[in-house]
Amino acid sequence: MGLFDFLKSDKKKAHENAENAGKAQAQVQQQADKGAGPSRSAAADAASATRAAAERMAAAAPPRRGPAPATPTPGSAAHKAVPAPPRPAAMPKAAPPSTSPGAAYTPTPHSAAHKAVPAAPVTKPQPGVKNRTYTVKQGDTLASIAGRELGNEARWRELYAMNRGVIGANPDLVPPGAVLTLPS
Repeated sequence: MGLFDFLKSDKKKAHENAENAGKAQAQVQQQADKGAGPSRSAAADAASATRAAAERMAAAAPPRRGPAPATPTPGSAAHKAVPAPPRPAAMPKAAPPSTSPGAAYTPTPHSAAHKAVPAAPVTKPQPGVKNRTYTVKQGDTLASIAGRELGNEARWRELYAMNRGVIGANPDLVPPGAVLTLPS
């Protein structure tokens, strides 16, 4: 039995007690009206005693609260008539960067892990600083090039971001003979 059920049952009991007291009072009053002389005063005494008992029970009952505020419940028509506020689009959380050299798992461009990690920012070349280059060989992947030349396979995104124009839209297909600029 929940709290609200308990409160409802208490209200019902108080209401039933008040009704029973009212009925008893009416019966006593009817008997008093029928009788005459000394019995009439006894009936009047019983009626006043019943009235007093009803007042005591009403005083002992929990106080009645005013009408509930007009708050629409989820099942009511008023609730359905009010449009819900728009929800902001959820932004994916960035994964913490790997601090260990040579990550054990490099996400592919089509995996969920790849989509959850933002691409490395594209840096503009510094004037006077010459970038290193690498010529792609048959069987090379961006991860293998990044591991060999940059010391960390996880930096393949950075390599792809710098050479997107040379590689194309699919980082899995690196054309042999392409000259890639290596990040510093």
